[in-house]
Amino acid sequence: MKVRFFSILSVLTLVSALATAQQTPQSLADAELPSLLAIYKDVHTHPELSGHEERTAAIVAKELRAVGCDVTENFGKYDKPNLKCYGVIGVMKNGEGATVLVRTDMDALPVKEETGLPYASKVNTKNDSGQEVCVMHACGHDAHIAAFIGTARALQHLKDQWAGTIIFVGQPAEEAIGGARALLKGGLYDRFGKPNFALGFHDKADLETGRIGVTEGYTSANVDSVDVTVRGVGGHGGYPHKTKDPVVLAAEMINMWQTIASRENNPIDPVVVTVGSIHGGTKHNIIPDEVKMQLTVRTYKGDVRDRVLAAIDQIAKGIAAAAGIPAECAPIVSVAKDQFTPATYNNPDLTKRLIAVWKKALGDENVQMVDPTMGGEDFSEYSLPGHSIPAVDFHFGAVEPAKIAEYKQAGKELPTLHSSKFAPVPEPTIRVGIIGMTTAVLELMKK
Repeated sequence: MKVRFFSILSVLTLVSALATAQQTPQSLADAELPSLLAIYKDVHTHPELSGHEERTAAIVAKELRAVGCDVTENFGKYDKPNLKCYGVIGVMKNGEGATVLVRTDMDALPVKEETGLPYASKVNTKNDSGQEVCVMHACGHDAHIAAFIGTARALQHLKDQWAGTIIFVGQPAEEAIGGARALLKGGLYDRFGKPNFALGFHDKADLETGRIGVTEGYTSANVDSVDVTVRGVGGHGGYPHKTKDPVVLAAEMINMWQTIASRENNPIDPVVVTVGSIHGGTKHNIIPDEVKMQLTVRTYKGDVRDRVLAAIDQIAKGIAAAAGIPAECAPIVSVAKDQFTPATYNNPDLTKRLIAVWKKALGDENVQMVDPTMGGEDFSEYSLPGHSIPAVDFHFGAVEPAKIAEYKQAGKELPTLHSSKFAPVPEPTIRVGIIGMTTAVLELMKK
C-alpha cells in the first residue's frame, strides 16, 4: 500500500506541476474573461463620480482579498477634511524581490450615456455642487478595473514565476485630479513601501483591440487651471469713451495669449493655452466692470510651464496698462495649485524593456509607438519627485478594427474618451489589458 500511495502522490505532483507550467498570462486571461466581463458590466451600470467611489471600491477590495492580498480600504487623505477617500490598497507578497506598484483608476464622469448598450448607465445623482447630473464610465475606467482584477488573479496563479511585493492601487478621483495625491498624502509609500517601479494603463479610443500602444518619454501633459479677472470701468454702451471696457481687454488678451506658443516658445516644445470659459456683463447696452475667464494650460517641461504661466500674467497686465487701467486695478491672474497635474513621463529604458516583452507576448505587429497627448493623467504623481521612480503608463486598444476602418473611410472621427457614445469592446480590451500588465510585472519581478 505504501508503494501505491507514493506512486499516486508522485503522479498528482507531476500533474500539478504540468498544469502550472501550462499556465500563461494569455491562458489565464482567457479563463477569467467570463467572470471579469460580469464585473465590467456591473461597474459600468453603476458608475460613481470622483470622490464617491464607495461601491466600486468595495468590489475592488473584495476581489483583491479573494486572491490573497492584504487589503486596506478607505485609504488616502484629501485636502478637504470632510471628504472621505475611497482608496484601496492590496499588497501581494511572494518572498524577497522588487516592489512594483500596479494602479487602476475607479471613478466615472458626469456624462449622460448614449451608447445604447443593454448595460448602459441610467444613474442620476447630485454632484459636489448639488447639481443633478447623469453619470457614465465614458473613459473606460470600468475596463481598467476588470483588467486590474484579472491581473491580480493571473499573478496569484503565477507565483512560481515571480518574487517580491506587488502593491495593487485602486485609485479614486482621477478625473477630478487629486486621487493619486490623496493616496500619497495619506502615506502610501510610508506605509506600504516605496516601489522600485510603477505601472499604469489606459484604454485608447482610437487603437485597435488586441494592441498595446506606448510612448517613450512624455506621454501626457502638465495641466494647469488658471483664473483671470479683468477689471475695468463699467458704464453705458452708448458712451464707451467714458468707460474702460473689460470685454475688449479680455478679447485682446485671448488673442495675445495664442502668440505665447507661436512666438515666445520653442516650436518643438508643445504648448496649449485654451480659454474654456468667459463671462462678463448682464445686458446688451451695459459695459461691465469686470470679465472672468477660465483657462487650461498644457505643457510638458517644467521650465516651459513656468515661462508660459508667467507670460499669461505679463500679457494680461501689459494690455490693461496700455489701456490706461491703473495698477491697483490690474488683472488678477490666479493659478489653481490644487488642480495642477504634472506631466506623465515614461522612463525610456523601462519602456524599451517592456516593449520587448509585449512583442513576445502579442506579436510585433500588435505593439506600436503612439503619439503623446496634451491630456492630463495623475498617474504621474507616483513617479515624483523628478521621475525618481521608473514608471510606464501604457495604452491598450478598445475599438474594433472594422469600426476604425469604417470611420476612416467615411472621414469621420471616432467617439473619443469622455464622449457619451464611447464604448470599448469589452472582452478583447480587457484581455489585452491583463496580458500587458501581467507580462510587465513578471518581467520586473522574475526570479
